[in-house]
Amino acid sequence: MNIRPYEKNDKDAVISLWKECGLVTPQNDPAKDIERKLKVDADLFLVGVNENIIVATVMGGYEGHRGWINYLAVKPSEQRKGYGQAIMQSVESAIKAKGCPKINLQVRSTNKAVVAFYSALGYGNDHVLGLGKRLEPDS
Repeated sequence: MNIRPYEKNDKDAVISLWKECGLVTPQNDPAKDIERKLKVDADLFLVGVNENIIVATVMGGYEGHRGWINYLAVKPSEQRKGYGQAIMQSVESAIKAKGCPKINLQVRSTNKAVVAFYSALGYGNDHVLGLGKRLEPDS
């Protein structure tokens, strides 16, 4: 798998992958999420390509205090090949290069397989409660 920055012509394939991975929810418009990401740290939006097909994505961010991970996805038929670990290592390195001391991410507590994946990469439960507030009603 080749890892590279997101390009504008990747949009449809990325959204399709996110849908296949169950990452698209009614309250999140993936096209708007992509547009927003391209305005802030676009270099931390990575895709993994295998045989000209996007098989993995990750959106990283760093706001000066903590790094964040969003939209990590690996095509279900391509999972367990090390692609998730590889794209995470790439985004972690890029975030660290910006001076970030710690990365946070959120996982639904019911998603045991994803919790186990991140645990294997060294992420642990910080024992905090994630709170959120929507500033736009539709996403």
